[in-house]
Amino acid sequence: MRRPSALAVAIGLIPFVGMCLSVPWWDRITPMVFGLPFNLFWLILWIVLSSGCMALANRVEERRKRGSAL
Repeated sequence: MRRPSALAVAIGLIPFVGMCLSVPWWDRITPMVFGLPFNLFWLILWIVLSSGCMALANRVEERRKRGSAL
């Protein structure tokens, strides 16, 4: 089993940074987005975006695997 590429790991860390390390910038209740407090909207948005980031990281690893098999 090979280690994941640095690019795939970096892409996989994007949701973590977006959810956990950006708290000082989005920790607000007063603005409402789609009827939700902004902080709840932000977290739900990153849950959805996490799927896209993981799919992209998987695509990077699949391309890497195909490149080494040639």
